[in-house]
Amino acid sequence: MSKRTRLIGLDPGLRHTGWGIIDSEGNRLIWVADGSVSSDAKLSLAERLRQLHDGLQDVIAEWQPDIAAIEETFVNKNPTSTLKLGQARGVSLLVASLNDLPVTEYAPNAIKKAVVGTGHAAKPQIHMMVRTLLPTARLSNEHAADALACAICHAHHRGPQT
Repeated sequence: MSKRTRLIGLDPGLRHTGWGIIDSEGNRLIWVADGSVSSDAKLSLAERLRQLHDGLQDVIAEWQPDIAAIEETFVNKNPTSTLKLGQARGVSLLVASLNDLPVTEYAPNAIKKAVVGTGHAAKPQIHMMVRTLLPTARLSNEHAADALACAICHAHHRGPQT
């Protein structure tokens, strides 16, 4: 009998941090839940980061994942946006660590390659493959779909657990 492992995938963002929970049993992936945690743009950066922290803490407390996979930050043209994304990513790493979850980080191209088969896949291709691999998934929004893709990537890299 295969061991069940619960994975949380996180797609960090300051406005919306996507999360997706899947169970991995052998080669089987089972959608459990997905959603996103949002921050209020009217608040200070510190208050927004706390909103992300508190929201992710609630998700982990409710769904009790065993391990976490987090998308790495990509550097974009706007250094201020990259820095804010990095801070939101830091909150995701911190919350996982505070909950004693082993964390693995994946580059966006690695996630695309694991889910679609090519590292340069477009968002619609990724979301279509997430729906194909997790047919019961709700896919609350694009951030949740990206987080589920990260969880799927980690499940593929871990291989079947017995």
